[in-house]
Amino acid sequence: MSILVTGSSGTIGTRLCERLLGENMDIVGIDWKPNKWVKAINDSTILLDLRNEAECKKIPMHIDTIVHLAANARVYELVEHPDRARDNFLTTFNILEHARKNNIRRFLFASSRECYGNAGKKMYAEEDAKLHTCESPYTASKIGGEALVEAYKRCYDIETVIFRFSNVYGMYDDSVRVVPLFIRQARANNPLTIYGKKKYLDFTYIDDTVDGIVLALKKFESAKNDTYNIAYGEGTSILDLAESVKNLMGSTSQILVEESRTGEIVHFVADISKARKKMGYNPQIPLQDGIKKAIEWYSTHT
Repeated sequence: MSILVTGSSGTIGTRLCERLLGENMDIVGIDWKPNKWVKAINDSTILLDLRNEAECKKIPMHIDTIVHLAANARVYELVEHPDRARDNFLTTFNILEHARKNNIRRFLFASSRECYGNAGKKMYAEEDAKLHTCESPYTASKIGGEALVEAYKRCYDIETVIFRFSNVYGMYDDSVRVVPLFIRQARANNPLTIYGKKKYLDFTYIDDTVDGIVLALKKFESAKNDTYNIAYGEGTSILDLAESVKNLMGSTSQILVEESRTGEIVHFVADISKARKKMGYNPQIPLQDGIKKAIEWYSTHT
């Protein structure tokens, strides 16, 4: 099986490609920046901008499966810069068009728990995503991306899997996402700022996320044409996360609390029962263990 991974230099893309290469699978990466973490992945990556239709002609045609991870993914940054949500629509459209024109029949799409919005539920199953709870331009780009994937499934016989990921963390991430940001700030004894004292989210260790993708690849016939929450299945308050990072690192950082920002989800815990039943998905890394692993990784890589 030959697998095309878009966003192969990103956090999930890097770890997924590392796993697939370790299992001797044939991969091609697509990204607009080199992979600075793993040379073997960088050597397998084609540098191009998926927003540019002309550049998309460089994408290999003879591919069995596409895993589309590439996206601008920082929620509040897309509130500030909504044109980045437009980029997400465009890259998803262009890669789906590549699949259609080249008879690529398997397409896996990275969506987000943002699709559930702030609906007030204690736990969210896949059918709980609603258009009217769309909180941000990023959310719109993922809901719209899912709609495009569904349309191409129905119109062009492309078989699909949609993943809704939740707060992925662990390694290969030097962004301002909350976990690597808190680790950097705690290391420097700088303040850790929480946006929303009651914010309560489902954090997923990177290897559990990648396990979900690999299971869908290996069990595609039973998993196909459906949507799955890929998360740990338990929630943690952002305040507890900050305190854990601070304590584990022996930091003197202050923890500051500000109001939740526009567009952000304040409570999310995933119902992962469908992924368990149909793919055998079984996340292994609780947050406390995952944070320890992340701190250890960042201490030697950044």
